[in-house]
Amino acid sequence: MTFVTGLTCRECGRGYPAEALHVCDFCFGPLEVAYDLDAVRASISREVVEAGPRTIWRWAPLLPSTPPGAVDLGAGGTPLIRAERLAAELGLGELWVKDDTRNPTGSFKDRVVSVGLAKARELGFKVAACASTGNLANSVAAHAARAGMRSIVFIPSDLEPAKITTTAIYGGTLVAVRGSYDDVNRLCAELTSEQPTWAFVNVNVRTYYAEGSKTLAFEVAQQLGWQAPDHVVVPVASGSQLCKIDKGFRQLAQVGLILEHPVRVSGAQAEGCSPVATAFSHGWDTFKPQRPATIAKSLAIGNPADGTYALDAVRRSGGALASVTDDEVVEGIRLLARTEGIFAETAGGVTIATLAKLAAAGVVRSDERVVAYVTGHGLKTVDAVSPVVGPTATIDPTMEAFAEAVDFQEA
Repeated sequence: MTFVTGLTCRECGRGYPAEALHVCDFCFGPLEVAYDLDAVRASISREVVEAGPRTIWRWAPLLPSTPPGAVDLGAGGTPLIRAERLAAELGLGELWVKDDTRNPTGSFKDRVVSVGLAKARELGFKVAACASTGNLANSVAAHAARAGMRSIVFIPSDLEPAKITTTAIYGGTLVAVRGSYDDVNRLCAELTSEQPTWAFVNVNVRTYYAEGSKTLAFEVAQQLGWQAPDHVVVPVASGSQLCKIDKGFRQLAQVGLILEHPVRVSGAQAEGCSPVATAFSHGWDTFKPQRPATIAKSLAIGNPADGTYALDAVRRSGGALASVTDDEVVEGIRLLARTEGIFAETAGGVTIATLAKLAAAGVVRSDERVVAYVTGHGLKTVDAVSPVVGPTATIDPTMEAFAEAVDFQEA
């Protein structure tokens, strides 16, 4: 069963039925899924969760859909890795990396899409659609193929080649739009009203889809022995993921799965698209939209839908927001790879580089239990690092050539 009681406007608090709605009719604020948390508390336990599937669907009581309707490729259950070598380099104590590169299509988007399309099918939608900077396109196309749904995906035409290929391979309709993600998103918002049987996961069913990101908090708390961390660092694109991670830790305490514990939430952006981090650094109450210009294309949303809410969550929790250059993004990718053996895409490079910046500034402290979220695989953005990595040497196939080219003494 589902414990959803309806939808609530995040601005004015008005209630709505749990239908395909995402904007308040009165104030045009975004809608949020509301749950009967007392009923959830009475039905859920640590033992029930741990006996469930090794996917996001073990958390079904705190999601807006149920496992029988799931479009499930196996999202979730990704490792939380103790990053001792990275911590030593950054001068930190207890540091963990939530490695969401291990999801079926290589990013955390499999969590939100699985939830969004499960709800979309419950609501009678026939076509899976989205506006995407790449990872969402991969996931929607794959999940639609699994569900036997038609997919139609819209992306900026200058997206990384690997993300285009790994969307097109699933056989759906892929439309490249000359413009930024914000241009693509505006087009999809217009199409939503013209195509009533299309589920745009990040438009007309966004309210439900976004709830999948809470599982990033749920799993971390479980993997830490049913305890919340002290501080998390999260990449920021639309801002939704950061907000839902913050919500996820609070909901776990509300239903009695963990003890209440304040979690500082910090956000990471690339300088070439940093509207939320810029607002934070200037002390603004809201952000000013920007035109993206960064290699971190999966975070390149100049007018983030949840940007103001992310800003509020960071300030309320005592966290911070910072941005890093493209060169620092590449160095962040390399740093994580050489210390922990995790190859992250550019968004992961943003997270690690921002973590390094916040640690150097004393914002992320050595006495904290810290979790950094790495949300996409590096094979999606190989072009970002290929100019700076390659063979150590190219030699003839002889021992002499090897000895001359490589100074390698066995320890």
